[in-house]
Amino acid sequence: MRGLVALAAIGSLSALSACSPRVPDSAAGVGLDNDPFAAAPAAGTTIYGEPLVPPSRVSSEPLPGAATSISPAPRYAGTSTTSSTGSSDIAAETAAALRASQSNSGRAPLEASPSNPAPQLVGNPGLSDENSFEAVSARQTIESDAARLQQQRSQYQQVQPTALPSQSGARSPNIVKYALSTSHPVGTKLYSRSGINLKSRSARNCAGFSSAELAQLAFLEAGGPQRDRKVLDPDGDGYACGWDPRPYRLAVRGNS
Repeated sequence: MRGLVALAAIGSLSALSACSPRVPDSAAGVGLDNDPFAAAPAAGTTIYGEPLVPPSRVSSEPLPGAATSISPAPRYAGTSTTSSTGSSDIAAETAAALRASQSNSGRAPLEASPSNPAPQLVGNPGLSDENSFEAVSARQTIESDAARLQQQRSQYQQVQPTALPSQSGARSPNIVKYALSTSHPVGTKLYSRSGINLKSRSARNCAGFSSAELAQLAFLEAGGPQRDRKVLDPDGDGYACGWDPRPYRLAVRGNS
C-alpha cells in the first residue's frame, strides 16, 4: 500500500513539472550555458548569442520631431568648407574670426587684464578730475600753487564797516508795539468821545476797512488813541473797530 502511494506522488510531481513554463537562462549566449561558475572565456574568443530584439522588430522610421540629418557646424565667412585638422586651416579660421569681430566696431578687441590702463573719458567736460593725482600733478606743481595763492592774496579786499543808516521822514505807527504798550481789556473807556450817533457812524466807517488791523492802523495815524477823527472808537477804549491786542500779548508771553 505504501508503495502505491509513493508512486502516485512521484507521478503527480512529474506532471506538475511538465506543465510549468520554462525559465530562460540569463547567461545564455555568453559561454556559460553549462556551468554558471565556469571561468570567463579567454581574450580573443568569439562569443555567439542572439540579440535582445530581433532585427525584424526594429523600426527604421524616425521619431516624431527628431532631426533627420545633422547640420554642419557654422563657419566664419571666408573659411574653407572642407574639414581639416591641419594647423593651416586652424590659423585661417582664427584669422577670419578676428576679422569678423573687428568689423563690428572698427577697433581691435581689448583683452580684459588688471594691467590694462583705465579707459579715458572723452567729451565729458562736466566731470571733474580733481581726485586724480596723475591728472592734477600733470598740470599743477608746488610752484604754480604758490603763484596762484599769491595772486589771490593780491586781489583780496577787506570792506570796512560803516554806520547804520538812519531813518528819515515820518514814521507810521506800529500796531504791534501799541498792543504791547497797553494792558487794559477791550471795552474799558480811557479816552473821552463826543458826538451824535457815534455807534452808527462808527459801524458805517469801519465797514470801509477789510480788516480790524487796517482800521487800527488808520486810527493811530489819525491821532488815536487820544483823538478819534474818523469815528472808529466810539467807546473810547483805544481800540478801533473791535481790534483786539490780546493775540500779540500772548505771543510775546509764549516766547519769553
